[in-house]
Amino acid sequence: MDRQSLYFVRPGETELRTTTFEPADDEVIVETQISAVNAGTELLIHRGEAPIDLQADETIDALDGDLSFPLRYGYAAVGEVIATGNAVTEDWRGQRVFAFNPHESRFAAQPATLVPVPDNVSSETAAMLSSAETATSLVLDGRPRLGERVIVFGAGVIGLCTIGVLSDFPLERLVAVDPITDRREHALRMGADEAITPDEATDDVCEGAADGADLVYELSGRPEALDDAISSTGYDSRVVVGSWYGTKQPTLDLGTNFHRDRVTIESSQVSTLSPESRGRWTKTRRLNTALDRLQALPIESLITHQIPFADAPSAYRLLDESQSPLQVLLTYP
Repeated sequence: MDRQSLYFVRPGETELRTTTFEPADDEVIVETQISAVNAGTELLIHRGEAPIDLQADETIDALDGDLSFPLRYGYAAVGEVIATGNAVTEDWRGQRVFAFNPHESRFAAQPATLVPVPDNVSSETAAMLSSAETATSLVLDGRPRLGERVIVFGAGVIGLCTIGVLSDFPLERLVAVDPITDRREHALRMGADEAITPDEATDDVCEGAADGADLVYELSGRPEALDDAISSTGYDSRVVVGSWYGTKQPTLDLGTNFHRDRVTIESSQVSTLSPESRGRWTKTRRLNTALDRLQALPIESLITHQIPFADAPSAYRLLDESQSPLQVLLTYP
């Protein structure tokens, strides 16, 4: 069966290619309606700033091989099941589903890897489930506590979703840091108490708290922001790094303050659960929680562009050249 698939072919260039797939008896065929561009990771690939010898994602069956060109990528597709294999019950036919699948017009998948989309959730909202899951994972890893001062560096889609989840916690202060005015305004609408520029992000940013923040998230994708994040902490504070810098190298000042203040820096990545969470949490429980958060947050307000799949290369040029887009969706006829 033929389909159109988006390929990253070389730095700065994408193209649509006709590919062929053969569904197995235990798979269904999904006709794609919407797919979300996850700008942080996909721009690294688009720009040639991802390590090419790294596996695409060993936890997602639809992503095979490494990150060398040419490659299919993407992991947020919503579509309708149009056919079922002989080993799959017919009640799957006609269902709207979310899948961790690359950008392409149709695909085959085992039902166990699909997430049925509730009737009251639009396809546009459902396409952002992976972002809500990442935000849920970040909050689980950060373990915010009652009365803490929390700073989020980066008000892109992941940062804004994380702010939305954090806003339900009884924190003393929730501060967003981003250089773009529109994103700071979005952060306030998502529940931040304050939204400031990186130049304003000093160690007393949290309402004059001279001892700094308790918990800081670095979600900007900018290596230099990690140093700012560390600088905004206080004694025994935690920094959770959700950004992936690819081949870009951060330069850190790990001198007196970091050394004496016992600051903890922890990575957070959604493909696995942290060791501290595994006793009570599974990926299924986290995904169900993310689906609940997706419905509770004003997530569609983050969608700034919907671009036809046939014009997909223009979506990456837009993201690469402009700071204005937040969530870009690809739409399929």
